[in-house]
Amino acid sequence: MENWQKFSCLDKEKIRKIQSKKFVFAIRHLLPYSPFYQDFFKKHNLSFGDFKSIDDIIKLPIISKHDILPTDEDPAKPKKFILQPDEEKIKKYALKSQLLKILGKKIIGTNYKKDILTEFKPIHIHFTTGRSSNQIPFLYTQRDMNNLKETGYRLFTNIGASTDDIVINAFPFAPHLAFWQGFSACTQSQVLSLQTGGGKVMGTAKIIGAIEKMKATIFIAIPGYAYHLIRKAAEQKADFSSLKRIVFGGERVCPGLRKKVKMLLKECGAKDVNFFATYALTEGKTAWVQCHEESGYHLYPDIEYVELVDKNDKPVKEGEKGEVVYTALDWRGSFVMRYRTADICESLLYSEPCKFCGRTVPRLHYDIERQSEYKDLNISKVKGELINLNIFHKVIHEIEEIDEWQVEIKKKNNDPFELDEVFIHLALKKGIDPANVEPKLEELILEHANIRPTIVNYPLPKLLEMLGMEKELKEKRIVDNREK
Repeated sequence: MENWQKFSCLDKEKIRKIQSKKFVFAIRHLLPYSPFYQDFFKKHNLSFGDFKSIDDIIKLPIISKHDILPTDEDPAKPKKFILQPDEEKIKKYALKSQLLKILGKKIIGTNYKKDILTEFKPIHIHFTTGRSSNQIPFLYTQRDMNNLKETGYRLFTNIGASTDDIVINAFPFAPHLAFWQGFSACTQSQVLSLQTGGGKVMGTAKIIGAIEKMKATIFIAIPGYAYHLIRKAAEQKADFSSLKRIVFGGERVCPGLRKKVKMLLKECGAKDVNFFATYALTEGKTAWVQCHEESGYHLYPDIEYVELVDKNDKPVKEGEKGEVVYTALDWRGSFVMRYRTADICESLLYSEPCKFCGRTVPRLHYDIERQSEYKDLNISKVKGELINLNIFHKVIHEIEEIDEWQVEIKKKNNDPFELDEVFIHLALKKGIDPANVEPKLEELILEHANIRPTIVNYPLPKLLEMLGMEKELKEKRIVDNREK
């Protein structure tokens, strides 16, 4: 892997040249070890030698989650994406210089086995969250774990962290990328850190106490939980004056939520805090971060290639909107190429350096929406309508009087043949009259989503229970009970 300080400032042509070299190596000397891609290339009449540079990536058909999801007929689908070299494949596909080295150690010798184990033997598993489908395992080798540490170091470098920082990691402890990327960032960057496991493990009160007593400078958390914790801290008049940076991960961060968190932090004495959002894919095996609130997510083009494509799977021009398509270049274990993420991004920038930090690596625009957040709702008898559920995040967080919320979609009278109903469950700040909030919220939802929700008010503790705050991996913000 490249030296990040130098590589992140190379010119566009040099970065692309490195990507080309790694892409061709991956196609010719890694992909043949994948059972899925062996079959995939035969199906599409492709040869591993057909690819001469990164420009040839368009020859490779795009795959999706449906190619990986286990089925009753093929429950072992995810395993087919794991690179699985054997003696025969190594002799056929290994790089000549690598093969000579292996043969020099006697191909069945212990040194060879040790090298292969380090590079290709899976030792660690992450799972997708499974919100829109079944959970899918993605496996890491020792080499991958080293890469995860390196990308964690890059993430902290991009936000300006130093060895003097003190970090509280409040991501839930689970076999998911968010926690382990945070942990790896801390250890590789050699900062003092407390891995709390989140509210479910250590408890919110103790995490608040740790931030105060340790005088933490960096706080890492899922946005919804960060807001919940900081709200409690403000109620307790906790001293968070040491905080300088907050890193959000696991969910989108809308401007309204940022604004609310900033106001609460000021009540805790933290008046100059920088916010950084991350974007991550379990299938991409790492996370990318902003260097500034208004910057894009800085990619690592020596270990991946990222495209945006249109509805016809054609790459869009720089600056145009498209779906994120991910290609691994320098991972092992589970390995995907031209994998469609179902995430829609406003743009991918790579011609000009970042105006905030000067780095020249490609940046994904911070406005990314998941297609799984678009739902068909039958609100009237006339027709169904595709609703962007991300609208609820943007609209509801803009109303300062709202403390917490949850959207529930269900069938009228719980009858599967009836129309759909949308309920917005609210917990308002103390002393706020619902009559001063509900008409404004109804009007905004009608304007942006063209639906009239039913609004129900709850005490804050009850709504937190409904959200699964401090109990679930992520709070249950939008619940579709039509599927039950």
